[in-house]
Formats: sequence, C-alpha cells, structure tokens
Amino acid sequence: MLADFKVAGVQMVSGEDLEQNLKRAEYWVTQAAEQGAKLIALPEYFTLLHHDERAKFEIAEAYGDGPIQQRLASLARKLNIWLVAGSLPLKGRQNDHVTNTTLVFDSEGLCVARYDKIHLFSFQKGEECYNESASIEAGTQPVCFDTPWGRVGLGICYDLRFPELFRGLDNVDLLIVPSAFTVPTGRAHWEVLLKARAVENQCFLLAPAQGGHHESGRKTWGHTMTLDPWGEKLAELETGEGIIVAELRVSRFVEVRQQLPSWLHRRL
Repeated sequence: MLADFKVAGVQMVSGEDLEQNLKRAEYWVTQAAEQGAKLIALPEYFTLLHHDERAKFEIAEAYGDGPIQQRLASLARKLNIWLVAGSLPLKGRQNDHVTNTTLVFDSEGLCVARYDKIHLFSFQKGEECYNESASIEAGTQPVCFDTPWGRVGLGICYDLRFPELFRGLDNVDLLIVPSAFTVPTGRAHWEVLLKARAVENQCFLLAPAQGGHHESGRKTWGHTMTLDPWGEKLAELETGEGIIVAELRVSRFVEVRQQLPSWLHRRL
C-alpha cells in the first residue's frame, strides 16, 4: 500500500425501476463521500434487480457509451472520488447475452478499469433457481487497477468461490467484490469465503452487497463488510440500505505481511 485512505461500501435493495435505483445509488455514494471516503463501491446489480431476467437487455449499453455510464462518470468527477460501479449489464458479443460488468471511474470521471464476471452463478433449491449463463456472457480476464493509494483487484459475487482467480492477481492491496448473494448461500458461506480471500491474499477486502427483500420477490443476504489482511472485520452492515466506511492503514497491511509472510512463501 502507498497510503492510508478511507473506503466505503454501499448496500442496496435494488428494485425494478432503473431511475430510482440510480438515484438511491447516487444518494448513498454522496453520503459516503461526505464521510471522507475516497474510493466507494456499489453492489452487484445495483442498476436493476427485476423479476424478468430479460429486463437487463433493455438497459444494457455499449461499453463506453450510454447515459448510465455518463451518469456514473459525472458522479465520480463531481464528488472527486474513485467509484467502483458494482455491476451493470453491457451489450455482449451475442445479441441474446449481456455481460455482468464492474466499471471503475477515477476522480476525473475516466473509466480506468472494466471487469466482466468470469464465473457465472447457478443454484437451485426448491422453487429458488438461478442460471446466469442463460443470459450472461462470461468474462475471460482477471483485472487489477492502480490508485493513488494502492493496487486493487476485482471480482463479482460467485467469483468468491474460486480462489485461483484472486491468487492470479498481481499482488493487490485491496480486493473489491460486489455481490448479491442469496440468503441460503449467504448464511452458509458469505463470511467464511470473504475471510478466506482476505487472509490467503493478505490484503484488505471490501464487499458491497445487495441486502434485503426486493420488489422482484428476490431476497439477498446483505452483510456488506470490510476486512483487514488478518481477516478481522473493520465494518459491517447486516441488512437494508446504507453504507459502511473504513480506513485502510498501511501500518496494518505491513504488520500482517511481516509477521506471517505467507505471500512470499508460495511455491505452486
């Protein structure tokens, strides 16, 4: 890490109205900026969580062009922050698929990173069933980006279950994993997976999440949190909309890596 800085995670309960979701996102990002956060991350699907899985095609934009991306860039520039835009649908190579994409905007409103979700979620328990690959095109490339404070790696939700993705990143200081975990999987695995990724990579971790009962009928686990490189919680919001703000300290990062230098002991 290059310097101490404050980060914030936004927890949302996104609905079926794009404009309302964007307004809520802007409100919470502004609140976090007013508390001194320099890097702020939104959750997965912050733009839309709809009962009709095809609804995301109606709002999908081409990369680098569209009112949603322009609005996010303007917000980052206005607040002088780095904005990690959870995930939003972008047009894919195939007409019947979109990507589930995190975009990162710097404090000048420039898009400095794009990550397309690599691992696509599939789950079935009773009547609760999800199959992202039916409408989402998988990404292929892990992504890191550099900030004035350190190096950041990206993942989205289901990616958490694949440690090799994060191990393959270039020695990051912070992992950001926007998510929308289901309640059954969240209750069983959310916290243990987050802690594992932070501990094994000896870095800070920020996981902004969807958390509540959605207009679409879906329920998400929430528990937005920030962890330090030892796996200790710095902040957590269990359910409902809101923000968490935490200061990431260089001294803590260095302390953990010096006391137990497992990052340097890798052999495979």
